[in-house]
Amino acid sequence: MAVQKSRRTPATRGARRSHDKLKKPAVSVDPTSGETHLRHRVTADGFYRGNQVIVQPEVAENDDA
Repeated sequence: MAVQKSRRTPATRGARRSHDKLKKPAVSVDPTSGETHLRHRVTADGFYRGNQVIVQPEVAENDDA
């Protein structure tokens, strides 16, 4: 079984854990729709960098009740 030779100091422990922190996601705002979205992703409305790249189909309502 491996046994450490000497105790690790708090500074060494902190230096090892310095990259373990959580980062906030990169968020941007679309210039056309003003919607907040993740960077390099299409918004929910289908806009990317101010241009509409996905046209969402319109839902037709039937009044056959």
